[in-house]
Amino acid sequence: MPIYEYECRECGHRFEYLVRSSSPVAECPSCQKKDLKQLISLSAMSSEGIREANFNSAHNKAAGARQEKQSDDHKHLHEHFED
Repeated sequence: MPIYEYECRECGHRFEYLVRSSSPVAECPSCQKKDLKQLISLSAMSSEGIREANFNSAHNKAAGARQEKQSDDHKHLHEHFED
């Protein structure tokens, strides 16, 4: 089931449309016109390596945020008890 990108020739609105075998002809969600220009879209790739790299990146980002929060909490406790 491909997703196509369209631009309405009437109002200029750009949108994506999921095309199935039972889908009606695409129309602009803004003005409901059917005079559309199909745009060339970038393709998306997915593989085990890409998914693993994305997972590792998200994991490292979350770990950094946790470490920063722990450091801030620790500093706050020191400031509070030094008074």
